[in-house]
Amino acid sequence: MHPLQPLLSAIASMPLPGDAQRIFHGRGALHPDCAHLSLDFFAPVWLLTSFQPVAEDDLAVIGSALAQRWEQLAPGEPLHWVFQCRHEGQSHTQVMAGTVPDPHWVTEAGVRYRVNVAKGQNHGLFLDMAQGRRWVHAFLAARTEPRSRVRVLNLFAYTCAFSVVARLAGARHVTNLDMSKPALAIGQQNHRANGVLSDVSFLPHDLFASWGKVTRGGPYGLIIIDPPSYQKGSFVATKDYARLIKRLPDLLAPDGHVLLCLNAPELGPAFLKDAMGALAPELAFVERLANPPAFADVSEERSLKALVYKAPPRSQ
Repeated sequence: MHPLQPLLSAIASMPLPGDAQRIFHGRGALHPDCAHLSLDFFAPVWLLTSFQPVAEDDLAVIGSALAQRWEQLAPGEPLHWVFQCRHEGQSHTQVMAGTVPDPHWVTEAGVRYRVNVAKGQNHGLFLDMAQGRRWVHAFLAARTEPRSRVRVLNLFAYTCAFSVVARLAGARHVTNLDMSKPALAIGQQNHRANGVLSDVSFLPHDLFASWGKVTRGGPYGLIIIDPPSYQKGSFVATKDYARLIKRLPDLLAPDGHVLLCLNAPELGPAFLKDAMGALAPELAFVERLANPPAFADVSEERSLKALVYKAPPRSQ
């Protein structure tokens, strides 16, 4: 059997994707020979990512498989695919066939997002957080009565995908905070493209130097926290998550909810649960969100953590 057979089989059997989505998740370690590979679809572009160098012959085999399946799925349509290699702290991206749109817009659950797969490691939309975005929409859509609409705080907002979903679902106001001005600028484009640019704030600040601004915008009925696990100068989960968690009780409205996210294979859900129990014991654990099936992992301890907690009700 060819070492790439799990990926090749996934390509050969995949349906025609509509939304942006992951097709093959090698990093889930279910297929050891392909653990360095992932394949995503950002219509109309296929993105193959590898975390180690890939031989030219293997790239040719993958390209041939994509071309064959694409001809079956979209006869006569050109194939567009990109290869990115991330190795030893460096990344290199190459357009293997076709072209990449500029600007490049994709959809997920009817929502439009601008992405960039031709450079950089973060492409504008984290596909593994699709279930988190669905949960936020459902949570807020159930609170659309004037008295129940909530204010949302979106920390480490990046390109503000959570915020777009929140406003579409009826949030009263969303405050987005991220240190990256370019990311927030794309976030503004995302809001404009979906017709929800009003009642949204964009704060290009360091969170830990901006508690005054954050506090003045509250209290919040929903706080979303989706930080990098390790980004020097911005956020290091093992030391900074605790600093954030102990602020939550003062930021949340009565009955307010918080969505705590962490994508660090070396840190299991107990890392977040233990910190919450020690630093914000008044917040009650509600549930851990399931990850998208495409992101199946050999261990739930390693996979993306998205935990929901709830503040106590208003005292009578």
